[in-house]
Amino acid sequence: MIAPALYSLTRAARNTVVQIQKAVRRHLTASVEDGKYVLVPRDGASKSPPVKTTMKFPSVWLRDNCYCEKCFHQSSKSRRIDWDYFDTEVLALDVQFDTVTEQVVIKWSDQHTSTYDLKWLSEREFSDERRQKYLNSFYRPKPKHWAGQQLKEIMETFQYQDVMRSDDALRRWLETLAVRGVAIIEDAPLEQTVVRQLADRVGFIRRTTYGEEFIVQAKPGAKNYAYLSDPLPLHTDLPYYEYKPSVNILHCLVQSQSEGGSNLLVDGFHIADRLQAEHPADYRILTETLVDWNDIGSEDGRSFHNIWRAPVICLDSDGNYTRINHSIPQRDSHFSVPLSTVLPWYRAYAKFVRLARCDAFAFKTKPGDVLTFNNIRLLHGRTGYDDSEQNVRYIVGAYLDWDIIYSKLRVLKSAQPGSGGGCDAAE
Repeated sequence: MIAPALYSLTRAARNTVVQIQKAVRRHLTASVEDGKYVLVPRDGASKSPPVKTTMKFPSVWLRDNCYCEKCFHQSSKSRRIDWDYFDTEVLALDVQFDTVTEQVVIKWSDQHTSTYDLKWLSEREFSDERRQKYLNSFYRPKPKHWAGQQLKEIMETFQYQDVMRSDDALRRWLETLAVRGVAIIEDAPLEQTVVRQLADRVGFIRRTTYGEEFIVQAKPGAKNYAYLSDPLPLHTDLPYYEYKPSVNILHCLVQSQSEGGSNLLVDGFHIADRLQAEHPADYRILTETLVDWNDIGSEDGRSFHNIWRAPVICLDSDGNYTRINHSIPQRDSHFSVPLSTVLPWYRAYAKFVRLARCDAFAFKTKPGDVLTFNNIRLLHGRTGYDDSEQNVRYIVGAYLDWDIIYSKLRVLKSAQPGSGGGCDAAE
């Protein structure tokens, strides 16, 4: 039992702490700069030495992102502001900081009042540090490139049952795919349904002209170069698709007992890095010259003729790699470029191919292994093998799309305690 005097002292001490906290909070006052910006100090009193920095938000952005019931549809998590009447010159007339609820309250020139949680604002501030953290972790994890000799070091393995039953294992697998571009799932059942079960665990399977699941084995009269027992040169799958399937899932059910049949993998982004550093003129050619990729054939009675034009190395507006296209069998005889660009392109492409071939790492999956890798980044191939009734190789494959993978990954991250991903009700 606590003595009354001691309890009073304890209560008094608690009250003192509360008063100190309130005194500190009073320094957190928001202000307006020319009506066009709202300044919200970030409390740095807990740091040593104590520091205070200011978060700066454009007024028009804040007004556009008001998440009151009138401006934001809560159940669909969608903005409902009518932009036919939205004032892009709106001004913040008055800003108040509620120290108890830690909310910023703003009165606008359009007669509206908005309330923002300090945590919500902190997750969306415009500082370089915060933006990079969001883009490189929550939006899309930043890839880490690797050379062929590093594959053993960076290759992570996961247990099939763990991925199927544990959200943590699922998240780690998908994050590994996003960052390293490759992972192996071990001890999967020797059943043809495994690739579909993995796809369903993430979202849903991607259908192509070759169906949903596909079988990779030597076939008489093969209509796809992969369905031969000959050496399969390094390539990316389906470069002739504008929206190319993103991730390969290859489940080994039976492995060839001959010396061949080994998988070959190369990080295409690493090869692009090397080309840019060692042969910058050739790098520029492979990022700018459009190549005609095509696929003509039939599958299950359906004829197709796919064509897409894109460079070997595709970049976004920031100069980051978005996609590698490479498949010697799948290049069209049509090369729809000016005559003067043809010879320089061949010289540049030959350097890319040689660098990739020298960097390829060979390994052999065993029955029950599921090789998963990023098809818009990695080049893959296979060494030739002897095929007979007594010595076969049987792989079941399927594709996933990155949109579906990233979506699942964000859901899993947001479910983690203290994720800080910003996926709250007003996202």
